[in-house]
Amino acid sequence: MLPESAAQTSHTVKMLGIIEQWDEASGCHTGNTDKYLLLMFFKLGLDAAVLHLCCPKRYTSFLSICSLSIVLADLVMVLFVASMWFLGPDRYLVSLCFILAKASTTYGALPLPMMCLGFLDYCLVDSNLCNQSTFGKYLRNASLTVLVWILAYIYSFVSANSDLMELDYVTGIKALVCQVEESALIAYFILGLFTCVICTMLPYWSMIPQWLKEAERLSEEREEQGNQSSDFLFISTNNTETKSSKENYQETVQPYPPLWFSLTLGFGVFWIPYLTVSVACMVLGYGVPAYITVNLLWLECTNSFLMGVVFWVNSKSQGPYSQLPENVCLWHVYWHLSKGTRQHQLPVAVFNPSKVKRNSLLHV
Repeated sequence: MLPESAAQTSHTVKMLGIIEQWDEASGCHTGNTDKYLLLMFFKLGLDAAVLHLCCPKRYTSFLSICSLSIVLADLVMVLFVASMWFLGPDRYLVSLCFILAKASTTYGALPLPMMCLGFLDYCLVDSNLCNQSTFGKYLRNASLTVLVWILAYIYSFVSANSDLMELDYVTGIKALVCQVEESALIAYFILGLFTCVICTMLPYWSMIPQWLKEAERLSEEREEQGNQSSDFLFISTNNTETKSSKENYQETVQPYPPLWFSLTLGFGVFWIPYLTVSVACMVLGYGVPAYITVNLLWLECTNSFLMGVVFWVNSKSQGPYSQLPENVCLWHVYWHLSKGTRQHQLPVAVFNPSKVKRNSLLHV
């Protein structure tokens, strides 16, 4: 069932997926359509779960639309393979090899444009160029997503080889195999992220448990006080009250991590298990075609990385305040961790009716 590596190009790895096999001595014939169907069902379930847990409800960013599109593409793949399994290869319009070859090439062409357009979307999120309505953002990102899929699909018809090949891979056993592709870009990206995160954490290894404990406390207190929606607080303009609030707000926690490491820690805490498993599969030599590796775990991990880079750059001038969408990595919490402040000491919103006309807006 597992594909075998055959050849490698600059951006993809060619593999052979076994479609059918038979033993000439015993005459035993085995088809693998049901196994591919179970594999696609598993991927669809995993992606649907990740979409529910990690993606925000408002699909306004480009990568969030891409996440939804991958789940829909997985559903289409399941329907195609299921109908082939039900009808049989003789009565179906196309072969299983055609579906797998085109799908692997199509999925394999998606990572680079999705990463580039997603990063550009986040870079422009705080600029005047993106001051659009929610519907306008959704329409723009949906159009770009459809365009990326169309171009990837056209590319698959130009480059994918969907011809079945007969192979004698064990004495007396023959197989019909299909050439599929593995995305080398995803492999290099995951390996690079894993190496960077581990090398970054090593110099601060002894302090990480203390910082994680403090970050957990900040997150819990942030949830309790209902500060998830905004870090801008309406407060009374009384000078004495403001001064005392600021004094209660800041408490130095020494030593505290630098901002770049704090954000890396926030990323690594959530995504290091996925990166570790992926790197372990690479080391053990498990080949996985692109229609499996291009999944929502990879896309959400990439989404967190790109968002963290943009947040780090913008926070130098804007602090933790930005229009970036919600993410599984708690960037605001780890920003406060790097500044040595306690989130529970932020002053709660105070509305002063006697001074409503002054409409003062202060932020820390």
